[in-house]
Amino acid sequence: MPLGAAHTTQEPSEALWRSLFYFSLYRMVVASVFVFVIFVYGGTQSFGSQNPHIFAWVSVVYLILSLFFFATLKQVRQRTNPYLSVQVTVDILALTLLMYASGGAKSGLAFMLLVVLAAAGLVGQGRLTLFYAALAALAVQIEQAYRVLEFGADPSDFVKAGITSIGFFATAITAHLLARRVVANEDLARRRGIALSEQLRINRRVIRDMQDGVLVVDAEGRMNQYNPQAEALLGVRASPELTLALCSAELAALYARWCDQSVEATETFRAPVSGRLLRARFLPAREGGNALIYLEDLDRVQAQAQQLKLAALGRLTANIAHEIRNPLSAVSHAAELLAEEQRGEMQARLIGIISDNTQRINHLISEVLELGRRDRAQPELLRLAEFLTSFLNEYAEHEPRVRQTIALSVAPSMTLAFDRMHLNRVLWNLLGNALRYCRGEAGSIRFEVRASAKPDRTELHIIDDGSGLEPSLRVQVFEPFFTTHRGGTGLGLYIARELCEANGAVLEVLDNAPGAHFCIRGAASQ
Repeated sequence: MPLGAAHTTQEPSEALWRSLFYFSLYRMVVASVFVFVIFVYGGTQSFGSQNPHIFAWVSVVYLILSLFFFATLKQVRQRTNPYLSVQVTVDILALTLLMYASGGAKSGLAFMLLVVLAAAGLVGQGRLTLFYAALAALAVQIEQAYRVLEFGADPSDFVKAGITSIGFFATAITAHLLARRVVANEDLARRRGIALSEQLRINRRVIRDMQDGVLVVDAEGRMNQYNPQAEALLGVRASPELTLALCSAELAALYARWCDQSVEATETFRAPVSGRLLRARFLPAREGGNALIYLEDLDRVQAQAQQLKLAALGRLTANIAHEIRNPLSAVSHAAELLAEEQRGEMQARLIGIISDNTQRINHLISEVLELGRRDRAQPELLRLAEFLTSFLNEYAEHEPRVRQTIALSVAPSMTLAFDRMHLNRVLWNLLGNALRYCRGEAGSIRFEVRASAKPDRTELHIIDDGSGLEPSLRVQVFEPFFTTHRGGTGLGLYIARELCEANGAVLEVLDNAPGAHFCIRGAASQ
């Protein structure tokens, strides 16, 4: 702020507030010393030598005002400038009267005004600093003029008073410039502190949510810092005494060997607790002496690469299936034309074989093409009571026995966020399998909708009373082209699981109850 700028009304900074506090404390101590000197020693050659009575009364009043200023300091925190002006004015008047009672400038009290002006320059702002210096200079000059007129003092003493007044202005301006520098540095430090705090917060958040593990390790192998992903990859729990040797002896050996090189290096090892194959990247230590180790889950990288390959293979397979469908339609149509002609038993049998296999291939192609629709999910909030009733009515048109076989248990308020066509396809596959293996009696298949133990989740259970699934087959039922039915394609359950994942749901097989027990878990709201 320029020296002549107006004072702002904002609350003073903490540094300037502390300066005002110590200034008030200093005033109180000085006034106490004056009172102590005059009442204990009765004055000295410097203090109260000319008029002890005035010195005593001014000292007492000065002490009382000092105590008042100190006691009311907190109540005027937002009105610092007017309050400071009153204090400095009292200081100048009191010290000038004490100087007069002590014999003038030769008492040395004039130099105490320099301390007052220096403190006022540190706390005050703008042209008020010059006002304080002018007030002090005027008071000293008036005191010197009165001394010349009243006591016939040497007029040459005006030169000394003028030099002292110049010192007042120099001290006030210097203190104010210094205060400006302090305020500017404090504001810069505050803004940089805020920026640094924000940057540290962002860095901690980024490191915490990284898919790679991060370790900060000292030369002895102690882990000073690590993120949650590092704990998961290494299979360890947070501990103040955690070391590389406790996490993985192989990693500790690799780190000890790398420390001798002190260059960036990459090593591969398997974590003994989690069993994951990890790649460790060592970064050399800097001034702090801590090295940085990044842990990358190679199993996850390989799984991602496998997913990319499967996605590319899926697109290729879908394109091939689409191209096969055209000549297959021609073969099927030719078989139908041949069946219309009157031929022998052998020819009719061969035509039947052609027709059956073309239908099977066409069904397989339809299943493969269904995989391409998982990325076009458009979930909506479905009321399961209405949806399941409509679905079962539609299915009953193709399989009438469904009406007697299925027992539906669902509350009217239960909902599930799912693509309507996808859920229809999933349930069609699951219900087809249940009908194939159930006993066919009333209530052999149960559709049960329940609230999940997790909040805002819904469970849809499909249970039959058949022989169920053997434990050894449960891990294979969702694999593509795995089937236990002679006429099946092995893609039904695989497609059902893929469609569930595309809608943010999970399809899993549970323990037999008593037959096969499938469960769809999805969001109860969008």
